[in-house]
Amino acid sequence: MIARETFWNIPHWAEIAQYILAFLTAVAFLYGIFRHVARWRKGKPDKRSDRLVGRLWTVIVQVFGQRRTLDEAYAGIMHFTTFWGMLVLAIGTALATVDWDVTHLFFGFQILTGWVYFTFELVLDILGLLVVLGLGMALYRRYGTRPARLQGFPTKALLRDDAYVLIMLGLITISGYLTEGLRLAVQQPEWAVWSPIGNGIAALFLSIAEPTNQTLHLVIWSFHILTAFGVLASLPFTKLFHIFSVPLNIFFRSTIPAGALHPAKMDDGMGVKEWKQFTWKQLLDFDSCTRCGRCQDVCPAFASAQVLSPRNMILKLNAHLWEKNGVHNLHGDVISSDELWACTTCRACVQVCPAFIDHISTFVDMRRHLVDQGQMDKMLQDALANLGRYGNSFGQSDRMRAKWTQGSLPVVKDARREAVDYLWFVGDYASYNSTLTEITRMTASVFEKAGLNFGILYDGERNSGNDVRRVGEEGLFEMLLDKNSQVLAKCKYETIVTTDPHTYNTLKNEYKWDGKQPNILHYAELLDQLLASGRLAFSKKLGLKVTYHDPCYLGRYNGVYDAPRRVIEATGCELLEMPRHGDRALCCGAGGGRIWMEEKEIKERPSESRIREAVQLDGVSAFVVACPKDATMYRDAVKTTGNEKRLTVKDLIELVDAAL
Repeated sequence: MIARETFWNIPHWAEIAQYILAFLTAVAFLYGIFRHVARWRKGKPDKRSDRLVGRLWTVIVQVFGQRRTLDEAYAGIMHFTTFWGMLVLAIGTALATVDWDVTHLFFGFQILTGWVYFTFELVLDILGLLVVLGLGMALYRRYGTRPARLQGFPTKALLRDDAYVLIMLGLITISGYLTEGLRLAVQQPEWAVWSPIGNGIAALFLSIAEPTNQTLHLVIWSFHILTAFGVLASLPFTKLFHIFSVPLNIFFRSTIPAGALHPAKMDDGMGVKEWKQFTWKQLLDFDSCTRCGRCQDVCPAFASAQVLSPRNMILKLNAHLWEKNGVHNLHGDVISSDELWACTTCRACVQVCPAFIDHISTFVDMRRHLVDQGQMDKMLQDALANLGRYGNSFGQSDRMRAKWTQGSLPVVKDARREAVDYLWFVGDYASYNSTLTEITRMTASVFEKAGLNFGILYDGERNSGNDVRRVGEEGLFEMLLDKNSQVLAKCKYETIVTTDPHTYNTLKNEYKWDGKQPNILHYAELLDQLLASGRLAFSKKLGLKVTYHDPCYLGRYNGVYDAPRRVIEATGCELLEMPRHGDRALCCGAGGGRIWMEEKEIKERPSESRIREAVQLDGVSAFVVACPKDATMYRDAVKTTGNEKRLTVKDLIELVDAAL
């Protein structure tokens, strides 16, 4: 905020003291940065050097453009104005210093003269006002409206840190304006109109005698300098460190598909037992949390039971890393098993995080250790045992997998014995859950009516392993992958289609196809293609008013949003969107193996919350799903919420069959 026409009213000793202070500030700042970098280096290796241009572009869009931050209007504008205001003021101060102490002192010329200087003054004045606006919005939000997601931190020290940052940034900005105003009040230059805020402040001091204004100027200038250097020196030790850690975290984000997990760590057992087994990137994740609470706001586990707060998990992990002598155990003392098992791996937290923190990879790594130690509830243990023995979580014989085909005409082909165009990977729930048999048969009927040459694997199919892997049972996942891969390798087909988004995700993103990956479609995508090509045509318009639930593993993980909506509209239904839809859709609560786990004390199931949202939509009679697990979860939720007469849960294929 200090215009550098000259070092007006600043004694020579103060200039010297300023540069001594700058040196000390640099030492403290670099020491703080070194502490963070040294800690990251203690993590395990993790190669993140691919796609450099793409990584850099994302930094530009997300850091300078604040793209994800601006997804929320109030918080986005608040941060955008503060960020850009402080950035321009910092650049302006550095430019003014170079202009006076380098180019003027050593080379005898200045850049900031004439219209360049006037423009410089105007820009800094306006940007300073943006900082005041942003900080005012932040103060009102934190201490006025007090949203729940900005409360409930693991320690009160974090609240003090937030207050420190707001106060110090406010003091820097206000003292800068006062310094500028006092200088203009004494000098009264003709160009003062180019500094509108400073000129307005100057008018308040015109009635005070000149020596007093000069003294006030020196005092406030000194305070401004001390405050600015204080913030810079403390930056690596406060929340403001995210100015450095977040751009790095965004640059080193994972570039593998969202639906793929990194392999399990095999150092001293499976998964992560202690913090040094995390990768350096995971440690950077923990250091990058800005405590905004967006992840907590969208977490179905937090909404239903408040056992798990993804925000607090990251904060506790970060605090644990700074502990001396390892006084606490990572598992138990820092993070409880209940927190880890509460996660549905819906990826909503990752989707909204402006710092691009990958919560899921950390949670799964820690789950892997729990599984390795046998620390899980009885229901999950039984499900994994069934999956290992029978290849399905129902504990039924593999010969029963295709029982639903009995009595169907024509007979569904065995893709192991004859070539097909479409290999239907049916999945466990569609195969074994008796309440879904009608939907599974209906799907086969629609495929036949569309003239598809399709077949299934019969008893050769096993669970795809998507949820097995996210539970943390990496060994069992590899076994299921190998068995399915061996069967698939012997079949002749062009496309794999599945009705299960979980199966779709892992086949598409985690199976080893050795460079020969086939076309893999969710049935909503296939139906959409058939309609577009004219191979599937509807003879009637249903005229229903419906809403649609986006499955996590179809939407957030794989970006399939439009295909199911086009199919719904093609059936002649009017689609009313849920309040939370698309990439903001609320998880049903079944993912990440939660469907196999015991349900402890909760406030309300995510599926029940979702149904209550749906019944509030005017005139909606059907809740459309595109996942066998969703059909199971939401049919139960309709009953438990007492909405059986108001809402019917329908699979997408039911609308298609009715419209044919």
